[in-house]
Amino acid sequence: MKIRFADSSSDNSALRIVPVAKDSLPASLPQAVKDAAGRARFVGKGGQVLELFHDGERMALVGTGDDNKPASFEKAGGAVVAKYWTSGEKVIALDVSESGLDGAQIASILLGMRSRNWRHERFRTKLKDDQKRTLETIEVVGGPADSADAWEIESAVADGMDLTRHLVAEPANTIYPETFVDYCREAYAGTGLEITVLDKDQMTALGMGSLLGVAQGSVREPRLLCVKWSGGAADEAPTAFVGKGVTFDTGGISLKPGPGMGDMKFDMGGAGAVAGAMLTLAKRKAKANVIGVCGLVENMPDAAAQRPGDVVTSMSGQTIEVLNTDAEGRLVLADALHWVQVEHKPARIIDFATLTGAMIIALGSEHGGLFSNNDELAEDLLSAGIESGDKLWRFPLSPAYDKLLDSPIADMQNIGPKGAGSITAAQFIQRFIMDDTPWAHCDIAGMVWAEKPGATWDKGATGYGVRLIDRFIRDTVES
Repeated sequence: MKIRFADSSSDNSALRIVPVAKDSLPASLPQAVKDAAGRARFVGKGGQVLELFHDGERMALVGTGDDNKPASFEKAGGAVVAKYWTSGEKVIALDVSESGLDGAQIASILLGMRSRNWRHERFRTKLKDDQKRTLETIEVVGGPADSADAWEIESAVADGMDLTRHLVAEPANTIYPETFVDYCREAYAGTGLEITVLDKDQMTALGMGSLLGVAQGSVREPRLLCVKWSGGAADEAPTAFVGKGVTFDTGGISLKPGPGMGDMKFDMGGAGAVAGAMLTLAKRKAKANVIGVCGLVENMPDAAAQRPGDVVTSMSGQTIEVLNTDAEGRLVLADALHWVQVEHKPARIIDFATLTGAMIIALGSEHGGLFSNNDELAEDLLSAGIESGDKLWRFPLSPAYDKLLDSPIADMQNIGPKGAGSITAAQFIQRFIMDDTPWAHCDIAGMVWAEKPGATWDKGATGYGVRLIDRFIRDTVES
């Protein structure tokens, strides 16, 4: 989708889109249009769309809500594209000349449009004509002079979300640890991002028995991908984001049920979010030092796979009794988190993982779960979630939950009892955080994939996490 800024539309027949805040129809609208809006009960609620004709002109009103949050403007943009992207329209004109919106708000509408326009079509060869996307261009008419500059920043967010969605949506026979790295290398070319990749032999030499134990049943060799962006002061300790990248999860010997197993191609959604966010930060030249780490493995039930009851030694030296091989994401994160602390000494660490089914039971697909050892960090993430629309909800941590992981033969076991599964998973991860470094764990199991379209995504990969990470860096490190 192309986005152009102009004083007037280049196509007089283009559908004109007029943003409207809740209960605030622009005074310049003709009375007949206002009357039509009243009869249709259009009040400008976020994402509400009303198409009408007046004096031969085709136009649509779109509601932007009343809270002035970026997510609300994105919802408005997404609603427009959802209505018109396969309608036969090729060009629509977003008329902001009398909207009173500033450049950042206009850019948020455009981000919603770009986001909702994404669909994974690489393997689709028989789309019907009425299913094919026709919308090619958005012309932004009027608005303040800084609108184009604001969009340049938000377009970087859109690019990052596109990368994340692509990685998450691709099947496991095309995205596995080696090709995940290849896709990122291609996407990062020319951005200034520094890439380090550890292979199986290098991880073995470092003693990453926890991560390697998960990978040992697959013919796909594991990788540890580290991406570095140095946009802040030279003496500023970096912020680290660590992503779980299980490119396919059968559960290993603790095999998952067959129905729904195909969805486990998105068990690398945490790594996908980190990879996409790093692209965003680089493209908008964020004034921050950031490290992104993705622990990449495939979890398969081969004869060489680890068994329930095996004991592995992590890079930290701590030993783990693996009682359930389907609790593998925390094993991957354990070594990835220890490595980033040793190698880069971050000021704070946030990990993202599609970690537990229990999180979906608790929160569905409305919020990701948040766990943290630091109240200030947790509040910053909750705030970034509200502002970006990638919402989080905080859960507790405590020694009472932590002791549920004690093992009679090792330093810990990788699962607790039946209850509090998401909490004990977070407690496990916390055991690998050194020296009380501020840390947060985001369990996003219900957020990276959608079974039905949403405000800014079609059915499938949502791109969750990119906007959250970007907003967090803007509001904390760059503020």
